[in-house]
Amino acid sequence: MVSLTAWRAQIGVASCTTWRWRKLGWLRTVNIAGRIYLTADAIREFTERAQRGEFARLHISPVRREGSR
Repeated sequence: MVSLTAWRAQIGVASCTTWRWRKLGWLRTVNIAGRIYLTADAIREFTERAQRGEFARLHISPVRREGSR
């Protein structure tokens, strides 16, 4: 097991991002004495799903209009 904080730092995402992933059910965690941990299976499952593109969304860039800055 690895702490969510350590894993989050390792992959370089903010705490609010991992909170959102947990809330959406994308990341399964274990609470032990008030600390949040990830199992190796949960990390592997998340990684495989991400590589398959299950979490991908269409990125739409904003269009800059003339005169706006």
